Amino acid sequence: MILRILFFVCLSTSVMGQQLPTASSPVFPLDSLLHWVRQQHPIWQQANLLNDQANAYLLKARGAFDPKAYGDYTQKSFDEKNYFRYGEAGVKVPTWLGVDFKLGYAWSDGIFLNPEDNLPASGQAIAGLSVPLARGMLFDQRRAQVQKARLYRNANEAERRQIINELLTDATKAYWDWAFQYQVVQVYRAALDLADNRFEMIRQSFIQGDKPAIDTLEYQIVRQDRQLQLQESLAALENSRLYLSTFLWYDDNLPLALSTAYRPQDWIDEWRVNPAQITNWLRDSLVLYHPDMMALRAKRQMLQVDERLQKENFKPQLNVNFNFLADGFDFTPDKPQNGNDLNQLLTENYKWEVQFSYPLFLRKERAGLQQVQISQLENENKTRFKRLDIRNKILGVLQQLQVMAQQLDTQADMLNNYRRLLAAENEKFRIGESSVFLLNSREQKLIESQLKQAKMQASYAKQRYKLEGVMGRMQ
Repeated sequence: MILRILFFVCLSTSVMGQQLPTASSPVFPLDSLLHWVRQQHPIWQQANLLNDQANAYLLKARGAFDPKAYGDYTQKSFDEKNYFRYGEAGVKVPTWLGVDFKLGYAWSDGIFLNPEDNLPASGQAIAGLSVPLARGMLFDQRRAQVQKARLYRNANEAERRQIINELLTDATKAYWDWAFQYQVVQVYRAALDLADNRFEMIRQSFIQGDKPAIDTLEYQIVRQDRQLQLQESLAALENSRLYLSTFLWYDDNLPLALSTAYRPQDWIDEWRVNPAQITNWLRDSLVLYHPDMMALRAKRQMLQVDERLQKENFKPQLNVNFNFLADGFDFTPDKPQNGNDLNQLLTENYKWEVQFSYPLFLRKERAGLQQVQISQLENENKTRFKRLDIRNKILGVLQQLQVMAQQLDTQADMLNNYRRLLAAENEKFRIGESSVFLLNSREQKLIESQLKQAKMQASYAKQRYKLEGVMGRMQ
């Protein structure tokens, strides 16, 4: 028992000696917290990397249209004889229209050279093009990848907004938990100060013979009980402050700790939601803001690209390659005096080929299209469900906010009534018509009402920002 009493005295001294934020302490508003999160939080920076990832994906897709230099060289020498030597080098230029251009230069010599590889002594310049006349003429894999990469940016932006939305929602919840615990500490602190003053008043009354000794003992127990409550609330306040500090970061990813000298901002009635905004919020959240809807919309557009590509595969493969050939770099070496350069270029020095293929059963193509169409149905079902789910969640939170607003008004009236009852009980106690028990009972009811109001205000604030999070507007 002695050890318990000593522990209680030491703990009480530690609590009462601790400096607590007061009404004159500097305020750490919610906007400042959100500013720090937006500027330095690692998860925020990680979310922004999704934009860089999407840009890299688009750059990679566009690489399919980059000009490419090519070259090859082959030589055979045996028994001190140059059997053959030939090579070709140049540039191939793909275009968005599906036509690929080619510029090159070839050379060859040797005593055992294949006849078809014989070239002019000065080599041969080549200017050619490859044209798809069926599959790939209007759309192909390269163009599909670029379009999907652009839509991938939209999908990544939706994912980024979702991550940020959840991060800011968690930050606001942590802030209002801290604000609530701060209010709890203030209530118990004021209650303990009141108990100290009243205990001293009762003690003086006992010394003067106006009050019995049992009253001093009873109010001493009240003081001790409120000291314990203050200690518990201080521990809860410290835990909430530490958790709130996890959202505070500085340059170079250095974590910060919120100083105990700061206090949260006060509750204001202007935070209440205006029910007239319900229609606009529902429309905007489902069409413009919500990350889940943005992601599903981007998915639908990418599946449309896949569907178009799969339908393109039903066409036959028909490619025409045409190369203009030169003597050295002269594309009209045998031009007659009165001849036509263009006519000779098109009818004399050229090489062309036609490539054709077509699968007879189209099983691969039909299966590919069916897979895309099934994915489209799945995405459409998810979209309908998500739209209804978001709408119902928004309406549910709004309904709770409306009920809580009414409860706040009722609670404010109850708190005023408890204050009036306590004032009346104080007057009765002063004139000797009440007891310490009744006075303590009135005070306890007032304390409970203050705590309930603080909890309801914090819950309303968290619910209000939860509404922003459900709508995907926390950005």
